[in-house]
Amino acid sequence: MTDSNLPHGRDSLTDDLRWRGLIQDSTGPDELRELLDDGTATFYVGFDPTAPSLHVGHLMQVATARRLQLAGHRPLLLVGGATGQIGDPKESAERTLNPPEVVAGWVQRIRDQLAPFVSYTGANAAQLVNNLEWTGEMSVVEFLRDVGKHFPVNKMLAREVVRARLETGISFTEFSYQLLQANDFFELHRRHGCQLQYGGSDQWGNITAGVDYVRRRGAGPVQAFTTPLVTRSDGTKFGKTEGGAVWLDPEMTSPYAFYQFWVNADDRDVTRYLRYFSFRSREELESLEKETAERPAARTAQRALAEELTTLVHGAEETRQAVAASQALFGRGSLDDLAPETLRAALSEAGLVVLTGELPDVAGLLRDSGLVGGLKEARRVITEGGAYVNNTRVTDVDATVDPATLLHGRYLVLRRGKRSFAGVELRR
Repeated sequence: MTDSNLPHGRDSLTDDLRWRGLIQDSTGPDELRELLDDGTATFYVGFDPTAPSLHVGHLMQVATARRLQLAGHRPLLLVGGATGQIGDPKESAERTLNPPEVVAGWVQRIRDQLAPFVSYTGANAAQLVNNLEWTGEMSVVEFLRDVGKHFPVNKMLAREVVRARLETGISFTEFSYQLLQANDFFELHRRHGCQLQYGGSDQWGNITAGVDYVRRRGAGPVQAFTTPLVTRSDGTKFGKTEGGAVWLDPEMTSPYAFYQFWVNADDRDVTRYLRYFSFRSREELESLEKETAERPAARTAQRALAEELTTLVHGAEETRQAVAASQALFGRGSLDDLAPETLRAALSEAGLVVLTGELPDVAGLLRDSGLVGGLKEARRVITEGGAYVNNTRVTDVDATVDPATLLHGRYLVLRRGKRSFAGVELRR
């Protein structure tokens, strides 16, 4: 699996990764460059099933796996059936331990979500691995003798997240997580010839412990690097909205909401996100960065990123529907062309009011949807020509809605002016 958009001419893969800001720390810059730029390396990145779905916070690691495979390297995508039952220590408090059968179900869901990003065929075919395969069969005595003996406790206590928990308390379960992750690297090196691990910068302590453990077991050499944690310029957490996390599972975050998350990216952040997540060439990205600086109101970079990532995660048809919905809701396209699932998802993002029985008049709908504060304001908006139902302007203050105009027999799109809209769902 290779891609012409990767920099085989002017820059090496390592140069491209550094230009994009994707390498924060590494075990050996020269050794890493040799591994990535000369030949084919087998690498791994891990995902713990601590929820039913991956979210956009995982996209950095998923996209980097795709980027490395496109350059000719072989991915091992580890889904932590074992480590997911324990959880990496958090600075705040002990994690809730999920039942093994729940974790097993989440493992399969995450496997499916990783599928669009990599190829499972070809000379450098990706392979899904589960650390429960080797951890589950290990006895306590084997774990303590073969793994635990190689880890000085003073080094483990020096981890920042462990130090933060010493006063409030940390269980041996979470304390031992580092040993399990380090053993994953050794087992993948032994079983699959894995030479490289990467992960988020918050995993640097675990990752270097794995590199050291492989060496202590007389294997290697192996290398590692970390990607930066993705942040927002305004200080809010990346991947969060008012509705919560932005998930990759379409049942948890609709493709429309996923698309809108990227469209709404801050101008201060979008060029960085493009470098992190887009597979466009350096020349294309520099052109988008220049256009964003010169014409920020056009939001060209945001739309380009939104379309690329929504297509990658949800497919071309869902992306087409999301684009069509974002245009139609503001009167720049036909509402009739939207699938009911897309329309409802879009209206839910804006604010969807569910009504039963008879529909009120248009003024009452504007009030009930929250687009105006009361009937007096609603009538004024109508009189001034600022009220729309299904993109048709309403000028009669006593106007009612013909039930035959309900989209898919149950939805109305209300708009005040050019930018404020809301939805109504009629349930009989």
